[in-house]
Amino acid sequence: MTYRYSSGLWEDNPGLVQLLGLCPLLAVTTTFANGIGLGIATLLVLTASNVLVSAARGLLIREIRIPVYVLIIASLVTCVELLFEAFAPALDRSLGIFIPLIVTNCAIVARAELFASRNGVVPSLLDGLGMGSGFALLLAGLGAFRELAGQGTVFAGVGALVGGEPGAGITLLPGGWLLLLLPPGAFMSLALAIALKNLIDARRSARLGAGSLRRPAQRS
Repeated sequence: MTYRYSSGLWEDNPGLVQLLGLCPLLAVTTTFANGIGLGIATLLVLTASNVLVSAARGLLIREIRIPVYVLIIASLVTCVELLFEAFAPALDRSLGIFIPLIVTNCAIVARAELFASRNGVVPSLLDGLGMGSGFALLLAGLGAFRELAGQGTVFAGVGALVGGEPGAGITLLPGGWLLLLLPPGAFMSLALAIALKNLIDARRSARLGAGSLRRPAQRS
């Protein structure tokens, strides 16, 4: 079966399917701005680390490969954090410790070990873009849902993404369910996202199965 680089967006999403990187995913997705901000940072680190690990795979001794992966990832995270401090300081303050904690995101180490260390630079680049984009979209989606349902606003703090002031956002609902902004709400939101994905996949499989059963009857 041919590997599809876009599988990270849906079929093999790191957060929805592999359940990797749950600590930042659950902790920072209280707003859309926080979710997409950390998602972009993770995407940059994942893609760059895949490329560097792939380029250096012939030079790595098997016994020290994991420490080298962590060193590469930590160096990239430092670069990304400095970029955020320089160009989006408000977002950097909002995300706080969770930018440095990208180093411990097992989704990044997993892609380095399972894919980048065994494939060329271009495939590793595409894999990083696919997996990183899927993770970023999940963060943004959860952030948007929790922000709207939890406090009744959308795009609160989005100005911080471009280096401006956070801003109050657009109020769509008079109030919200505060629980969704708290840690239990994070688990509830992720559970709803996983359930929705499973429902969509089940209905898609049912339609494909019904279609394959009808085709022989039409030919006869």
